[in-house]
Amino acid sequence: MSRKTVSHTAAPDAFKMLPAERKAAGWLASIYALRMFGMFMILPVFSLHAAGMPGGDNLSLVGLAMGIYGLAQACMQIPLGWASDKLGRKPIIIGGLLLFAAGCWLGYVAETVEQLVWARALQGAGAISAALSALLADVTRDEVRSKGMAMIGASIGVTFALSLVFSPVLYKFFGLSGLFAMTGVLSILGIGVVIWLLPTPNLADQEAKLKGSFADGWAVLTQPDLLRLNLGIFTLHLTQMSLFVVVPSLLLSSLELPLAEHWKVYLPVVLGSFVLMVPLMVWAEKKAKTKQVKLGSIGLMGAVLLGFVLFSNQGWALVVLLLAYFVGFNLLEATLPSWVSRVAPLSHRGLALGVYNTSQALGLFAGGALGGLVFRHLGAQGVFECVLFLVVAWFLLAMGIKALPPRAATVAAVQVPADGSTSPLA
Repeated sequence: MSRKTVSHTAAPDAFKMLPAERKAAGWLASIYALRMFGMFMILPVFSLHAAGMPGGDNLSLVGLAMGIYGLAQACMQIPLGWASDKLGRKPIIIGGLLLFAAGCWLGYVAETVEQLVWARALQGAGAISAALSALLADVTRDEVRSKGMAMIGASIGVTFALSLVFSPVLYKFFGLSGLFAMTGVLSILGIGVVIWLLPTPNLADQEAKLKGSFADGWAVLTQPDLLRLNLGIFTLHLTQMSLFVVVPSLLLSSLELPLAEHWKVYLPVVLGSFVLMVPLMVWAEKKAKTKQVKLGSIGLMGAVLLGFVLFSNQGWALVVLLLAYFVGFNLLEATLPSWVSRVAPLSHRGLALGVYNTSQALGLFAGGALGGLVFRHLGAQGVFECVLFLVVAWFLLAMGIKALPPRAATVAAVQVPADGSTSPLA
C-alpha cells in the first residue's frame, strides 16, 4: 500500500494528539455515548416499571433482569475481544451492536419480567468494550492513549449525568418500551459511525506479530502486571457500585435532595473531576510518572473512603468527597486500559482487553451484591469500612507493578496511508 510521509521542520510534541487520533477517539467516544446513554436512561426507571408487569412481584426475578446484563457482558468480553484480534475490530463491533439492538427490540415487545430478563441478557451479549478499546489502541500512540481513554470516560460520565435528567421525562411520555426503542435506534446509529466514520487500522506491516503464539495468549492470562491491572479495575468498579448503593440515600438525608434532583450533584461533580484530573494525567504521561499517579489515585480513593466514614452525614462534605472520589476514579479509568494495551502482546491486545473488561463487569456485579449485603446488615458505615479495607489491599498489591518506560518527547514524521486508513503511530 502506498504511503505519503508528512515531514516537519520541527518535530511535533509527541504528547499532543494528532488530528487523526483526536478524530478517531472522538468517534469512538460517540459510540460509547450513544450506547451508554440508552442504557443509563433505562436504569433509573427499570425496577419501578417491572414491578407492575407480570412477574414483577418476584423481586429476585426483577433483580436478575437488572443484573444479567453485567453477567452476559462478563461472559462475552473475552471471546469477542479475542475474535477482534483474529477477525478485525470493526466486524466484531458491528456484530455486537446488532446483538445489542436485538435485545432492545425484545425489550420493546416484552410483556413480562421474564421476557425482560432475556432482553437484558441479549443486550449484554453485545459486549464490544474490549474491541472498541483495542481499536483505540490500534490508532493512537502510547503517549496520547490515556487522553483517548479519558475522552471515552468523559463521554460516559456526561451521558450518565444527562440520563438522570432526561430519563424520568422520556419515561413519562414513552414508557419503558419507548426507552428500549430509543436505545435500539441509538445503537443502529452507532453502526453507521463504525462503517463510515471510524478509521480502519492498517496492520498489514505487522502481520507476523498479529499471528501471535500460544505463549503470547497464555501471557495475557498469567503476566503479573496484567493480573494487577485486572484486579485493579475489578476493585475500582466494586468500589463504585458499593458506594452507589449508599450514596443516593445519603444525598436524600444529608442534603434533603429528592431523587429527581440528584443530577444537580452528579453533573457538576463529574465534569469538575475531569477538569482536575486531565492536567495530572498529562503530567504523568510526559514525566513517565504513571505508576506514581496510579498509586496516588488509589491513595486518594482510600482517603475519600476514610472521609465517608468520618463525615458522610455532614451535607456539603459529601459533595466534596464525591468530587475527590471521581478525580481518582477517572484518572484510573483513563490510565488502566491504556496501561493494559502497552503491557499486552500486540497479537493478543483484544484478548487482554477482553479479560480486563470481564474483570470490570465482575467488579460491577460483585460491588452491587457486596454493597447491598453489607448495607443491609451493617449500614452505610459498614459499606465504607469494608470498601476501604479492599482499597488498602489493592494499594499494597499495586506497589509491585513495574513502572512504564518513558516515551520519546517528539515525533519526527507521521506516516499516513494513501487510502486514509490509519496505523499505529508509535
